[in-house]
Order: sequence, then structure tokens, then C-alpha cells
Amino acid sequence: MVLHNISLELGEGEFTYLIGKTGSGKSSLLKTIYAALPLVSGFGEVAGYDLRTVNRRNIHLLRRKLGIVFQDFNLLSDRSVEENLMFVLRATEWKDTMAMKKRIVEVLSEVGLSGKLNAMPHELSGGEQQRVVIARALLNKPPLILADEPTGNLDPETSDDVLLLLRNLARQHNTTVLCATHDYRILQNFPARIIRVQQGKLVDE
Repeated sequence: MVLHNISLELGEGEFTYLIGKTGSGKSSLLKTIYAALPLVSGFGEVAGYDLRTVNRRNIHLLRRKLGIVFQDFNLLSDRSVEENLMFVLRATEWKDTMAMKKRIVEVLSEVGLSGKLNAMPHELSGGEQQRVVIARALLNKPPLILADEPTGNLDPETSDDVLLLLRNLARQHNTTVLCATHDYRILQNFPARIIRVQQGKLVDE
């Protein structure tokens, strides 16, 4: 489904749900925002970057401004929690090892995983792995976090914990969060602005 004639503006520090049927275009919208899909026409600005001019040479600068939380945790299974986070910092051109270690300790503390620095992904529960993913998204203090079905692989209680964590982090850091979900129980438990993707359009509910 191609999205067309859409308009979306997210305010600073705003938490917004993105909902819609499977195949409606939720993931396509998120991929366009983080420039995995090209903006074919119109205008789009994300974290100060014009999506029409993002290319292979500067896409890393845009991605540094975004935190991305996937349903499938995408952690490196052969590396510890610290090494997973260190990998991201190096990829986003951090150079100072002491500063990197300090930042990793900070984000793990924020997501409640201070004691898990040396743990391997397989030693963590699903909820803990998703907290590592959120910590990874926070590393560069992004103004925008995109969460694509962040609770899709979690049980209801763990889902609530992860959602509450995202909501609190958005509030604490004045970070904008766009959260794609099909879990309507979460919408009821944690009300916020809802954008529905329907027949190629966005409906603000």
C-alpha cells in the first residue's frame, strides 16, 4: 500500500501511536522517516534533515538523530550488552573510549539494567532484551524515537513495563516518540494521540 497525500507533524516531546491493519503502510511510513525508503514526492523534514536530499553520504547523520526500536531485537548474539552498545557508538563516530563507557552506563541505568553490562543477549528475558534495544536507541540522545511494534514479542505485563518506560523517557528527555502498534490493549491502558493508517491516508484520531 503506497501512502499518498499525507500530512504528519509531531511535536517536540509528543508520544503518538501509529495504528492500522497489517499491510496498511505503518512500516512504510516509519521506513520513509528513517530514510530506508525514498520520499518520492512532497516534502519531509525529520530532526532538521530534508528527506529529499538524504543519500548514502549523509544518511548516517540523520540516523544519529533517531532512536529506532524494532520488534525483533536485532541484538548481536555473540556480543555482551556493553559490546552491543559500544558497536553503535563506534558506528556513529564516537572516539573517546571512556566517554563511550560512561554513556553506556548512563543509558543502562535509565532503562533499569545497571547490572547487565556483561550479560549476553541469550541470558536476558525478552523484556530485558527490549530494554537493551531502548538503551541502544537512547545512546545519541535523539530528538525522535521510532518504535515499530516494540511489544510485539512480549507478554502483556512486560509489554506494559516497556510502554511505560518509553512514555517516561519521552517525558524526561522531551523526546518525540512515534510508536507503531496493533496492541489495542496498550492504547486503552496508556492513552495518547493516535494516528491511523487507512487506505493510504493518515487519520488523526
